[in-house]
Amino acid sequence: MTASDSTIDVAAVIESRALGRAAVRLALACWLVTFFDGYDMNVIGFAAPYFAPAYHLDKLMLGHIFSSALAGTLLGGFLFGSLGDRIGRRAAIIAATAIFGALTLALSLASGYWSFIALRFAAGLALGGAIPLTWALGTEYVATRYRATMVTLIMLGYGLGVSAAGPISVALIPRLGWLAVFTFGGAASLVAAMLLVAVLPESLRFLAASGRRADLLARAVRALAPEREIPARARFVLSDEAQEEARSGPGERDAAARLDRDAASPHGAWWSKAAHYLAPLFRGDLRWITPLLWAGYIVSSMTTFFLTSWGPIVYEGLGFTRSSAAWVTSGNSFAGMLGGLALMRFTDRLGVASLAVLALTAVPLLLVAGFAHMGEAAFIALILLLSVFLSGSHFGITSITGIFYPTAHRGLGTGWASSIAKIGSIAGPWIGGIVLSSRLPLQQTFAVMAICPAALGTCMLAIGTLQRRAQRSAVAAPRRPHPSAAGQGL
Repeated sequence: MTASDSTIDVAAVIESRALGRAAVRLALACWLVTFFDGYDMNVIGFAAPYFAPAYHLDKLMLGHIFSSALAGTLLGGFLFGSLGDRIGRRAAIIAATAIFGALTLALSLASGYWSFIALRFAAGLALGGAIPLTWALGTEYVATRYRATMVTLIMLGYGLGVSAAGPISVALIPRLGWLAVFTFGGAASLVAAMLLVAVLPESLRFLAASGRRADLLARAVRALAPEREIPARARFVLSDEAQEEARSGPGERDAAARLDRDAASPHGAWWSKAAHYLAPLFRGDLRWITPLLWAGYIVSSMTTFFLTSWGPIVYEGLGFTRSSAAWVTSGNSFAGMLGGLALMRFTDRLGVASLAVLALTAVPLLLVAGFAHMGEAAFIALILLLSVFLSGSHFGITSITGIFYPTAHRGLGTGWASSIAKIGSIAGPWIGGIVLSSRLPLQQTFAVMAICPAALGTCMLAIGTLQRRAQRSAVAAPRRPHPSAAGQGL
């Protein structure tokens, strides 16, 4: 047997497969994580009208509580993203889910404002680490042409969690008190972690890139492509991911060498070590794509988490009953999922420009919602339509987060994007508290939000321009790999 006969190109195996049962099973397994992300981030808004009087909280203090879990998710993405690149996506996701469940259960021990903030922050650390790793796992598990679709399918679990928070709150809180919604979330997350041990697969690309567990990788390849013969001592490679040295120009190689020396030195400056750590996210065209991606994700998160945290209270302030506000918020979640589903195949086929169209369409609709006078039924219809574009574009930017980075650094890339986005997630509820405490008419807060999708659309158009430029360069010089081709996003 020749060397070529015993070499298995894992990338080619993945690229040859359609979006089949294995991908569906992975998406459903990841729902065990993303569902509780959506549930936890939304249920706080339904519990707030009950625990605010108990803790004597004003709107600004509520904003701090809303933001505490989001602050935890910011650090969690940094920590677990790097951990997932070291120990694997599977182990890191399971550990984070179990830790989140235990800490959410511990909310029953909260005795006041500061203990509630501390526990929400700690739980957020774990939850913020698990979610971006599910995106990395989904991105690596399917062919390039299905990556945005796969991440969107995974994040449908988030939408279901957001939607379920309202009905579950209405069912549990009047009977068992507001702590019951967190007890449910924590206990169910622990059960989910145990189920993940049995059903969550490891990334084939991660196993191939890390060179670990060839036996496990062989079994996974056989399961994915049962018609493929796997030699006893097969060597697994990723043909579509060139080595860093081959992708980098001379200047980049010299800079990388200097960073390596500075980072390895025990007396190296902290900024040299940090630059070395983050360098893979800024190589080639990634030096433009990563900041644009982060900026777009920040502003999208501002809108999403403002509506998630303050939505029920805003709708009550506009004259809706508490029960109606809960159902409208849940309806918004379903509308957002429809937007994400409609967008995902366009994103895979046309690139991020399709995401820009969805975001920019929301701008005039938000202005109408902020200034037009209409009846309750018409306003609800407009809000549901808005959710298709606002939440749909948020699904969209989530779906592209991991596609630009190579396997060896995809956990780092998705973790940092998710964590940087938490700047918007934290700012949204916090700024919302300030706006709602001001003299601005409540309805006009929707007009203020138009700034965010306008900025998101602009960032996505810029990335789309970079995509088209890279594609033209690839056609003009097909034998020369483009610096950002590692993540297949360009």
